[in-house]
Amino acid sequence: MAHDIVDTAVAAGGFSTLAAALGAAGLVETLKSAGPFTVFAPTDEAFAKLPEGTVDSLLLPENLEKLKAILTYHVVSGSVMANEVMTMHSATTVNGADVAIKVADGKVHINSSVVTTADIACTNGVIHVVDAVLMPA
Repeated sequence: MAHDIVDTAVAAGGFSTLAAALGAAGLVETLKSAGPFTVFAPTDEAFAKLPEGTVDSLLLPENLEKLKAILTYHVVSGSVMANEVMTMHSATTVNGADVAIKVADGKVHINSSVVTTADIACTNGVIHVVDAVLMPA
């Protein structure tokens, strides 16, 4: 049986940092709602690439708005499958800012990240796994 975006990511493993961040930002219920959403989901390894202390700092209550801004920068309204993403040059995120999309060497790049796994279907949208955390400008 298919699950929502949050349950799918948790069940897949490798997204514990993302799950913790969503919880700290109060966004779990949003990503469990009807949606649909497209989530560019950074792995634990992607979060580990950030400068040391960045994740811990973002999880502090005083950085809640910054954390929300970063997390919502990974979400696009609607369910956008890979074949459609590959035809786009940008997408407007729930954050309000755009991410750049390009296809190079057969890989889809979202800003400076690369989609490593695409089209993980969920009951309320789709997850595309990315190898870097997307940071809004």
